Amino acid sequence: MHDTFKFTLKATSGKARLGEVSMPRGVIRTPAFMPVGTVGTVKAMYLDQVRDLGADIILGNTYHLMLRPGAERVARLGGLHELIRWPHPILTDSGGFQVMSLSALRQIDEKGVTFKSHVDGSTHHMSPERSIEIQGLLDSDIQMQLDECLRLPAERTEIERAMEMSLRWAERCRVAFGEQQGKAMFGIVQGGDIPDLRIRSAEGLKQLDLKGYAVGGLAVGEPQAVMLDMLDITLPVLPKEKPRYLMGVGTPDDLLKSVARGVDMFDCVMPTRSGRHGLAFTRRGKVNIRNARHAEDMRPLDEQSNCPASRDYSRAYLHHLVRSNEALGGMLLSWHNLAYYQELMQGIRKSLEEGRFEDFMAETQDMWARGDIDPI
Repeated sequence: MHDTFKFTLKATSGKARLGEVSMPRGVIRTPAFMPVGTVGTVKAMYLDQVRDLGADIILGNTYHLMLRPGAERVARLGGLHELIRWPHPILTDSGGFQVMSLSALRQIDEKGVTFKSHVDGSTHHMSPERSIEIQGLLDSDIQMQLDECLRLPAERTEIERAMEMSLRWAERCRVAFGEQQGKAMFGIVQGGDIPDLRIRSAEGLKQLDLKGYAVGGLAVGEPQAVMLDMLDITLPVLPKEKPRYLMGVGTPDDLLKSVARGVDMFDCVMPTRSGRHGLAFTRRGKVNIRNARHAEDMRPLDEQSNCPASRDYSRAYLHHLVRSNEALGGMLLSWHNLAYYQELMQGIRKSLEEGRFEDFMAETQDMWARGDIDPI
């Protein structure tokens, strides 16, 4: 553990990377999956459970937390770590994506974004400087630049405009962030699905000499093949000695293929959101626990797992809970899904350490392809 922000690259296999981020609140083993705690809670989970599953860091969201309970209030209460009882690292998203996707009425210009709250309709202004100020009030460890994230498909002229403005906002965020001991600000590569714009964005951000770099705008409706193509184009431009974070991604298959291309950090609501809707991710692929085939199946989701939700509860019980709309069903499946995601990342890290990542990737994909165990 260090009193500064430090990224160490420990091993590689092809483009895949094993490393760790060291900072005052702890070490983040990479490749890392960050559970999403949007409003200071990983939905349907105790944070003690999240930690026990192997999470080194969680994500909070600037947009949601500034609206409720309010960044200044969080600061008065000792910061986000103190408020939610999570003494480990926290990364805060800048709020840019949420402003674009949740706020029905918004105006975007060079100064920032003016928008109406989806909570109570009140009007707010988010500038790059205000975004960094809010993240500072939350006392997050890794802070993201404010950017404009467009949904795909979009016209080239619109993608280019948003990318260029995001670059200018990144520079303003860098100035506002200054030098904060033990903390980091990451820039966000934009450019949609257009290769030369992605490269220009990455080159521009690299000139700012930031402590880390994220790839944004690739969880907004485009096919997986487009996402992977953009990673193939973008990641070689970014500094090898800095961590790389793919925002808002994704399925276990997305994670595995993105690690193979050199991504170090991920976040996604998918494991918890899917769990609340009856979908489980397992070493044998996806399982829809709502299906009638599970109604009298007393076998667990995964008897090999160390997670009690995966190992100790029957499919029949999980099926009953979900079909009855009982909160416990979503809780147990969220617990199981987060456990599987962390087990996958642990397996990836172990295989990189042992120099057998390609074999691990093939074995994992083969197990997914086999599908779920046969019904009884």
